[in-house]
Amino acid sequence: MLDKKTFTIGVLTLSAVLLLVANILAPHAAVANDTIKDRDYQMVTTRVSNPGGDALYITDNHTGLMAVFVYDPARRNLRLLGVKPITDAFPPARGAGGR
Repeated sequence: MLDKKTFTIGVLTLSAVLLLVANILAPHAAVANDTIKDRDYQMVTTRVSNPGGDALYITDNHTGLMAVFVYDPARRNLRLLGVKPITDAFPPARGAGGR
């Protein structure tokens, strides 16, 4: 016969095994904020508030251009937001050089 203690240990062991299997088989979500850098290109992913998806910034180190692609979760597609020179993000400071 099974006593109460053996039954409880069996139920807890079965629960632990089920939770372990569920954790291993659970799908892993994509994670933003990753960076990949090479000699020619740099890629950075990040979250954006408008339209509420993820963005991919690709920088070409040879030409100095940066392209921004945005994933729109509502439409489930990737669209090009724009391509601009990196220098446009860093305008010269006013009054620089004492002028």
